[in-house]
Amino acid sequence: MSVRSKRTPASRSAKPKVFSAPSKIDGMGAFAGVTLAPRKKIGEMGGERITVRTAQRRAKQQHRLYLVELDERWAIDGSSSDSPLKFVNHGCRPNIYLRVASGRLEFYALRRISKGEELTANYGETHHRGSLRCRCGTEGCVGFI
Repeated sequence: MSVRSKRTPASRSAKPKVFSAPSKIDGMGAFAGVTLAPRKKIGEMGGERITVRTAQRRAKQQHRLYLVELDERWAIDGSSSDSPLKFVNHGCRPNIYLRVASGRLEFYALRRISKGEELTANYGETHHRGSLRCRCGTEGCVGFI
């Protein structure tokens, strides 16, 4: 007679790659749940696919934004997403980058990221157009988003 060990499904036993928690930068942030290897995919952020025009209208109405333009026509509104990656804050010296691939928003590590470290990405050009003070606190911070 063979004895089977009881195993917890990987989804329940595995440590989360990313989790959300209060951020020193702004509001909530996304943090590494495990050490992340450089140049490796961290995950994806889903959400509602909307037109850029709709995204611009929503940006004027919302205090917290989870909007990312995919191209000149389409954007993702991550407000309804359950992914902690929607909480990635801006950083002038980021440790991750965003990539749009086949209409999906993917996140990759730029360098080795330690467990517990906040994930930051350079937002690039935003609807703020330099009017929002940057709070990343890194050396060489440009001071605005």
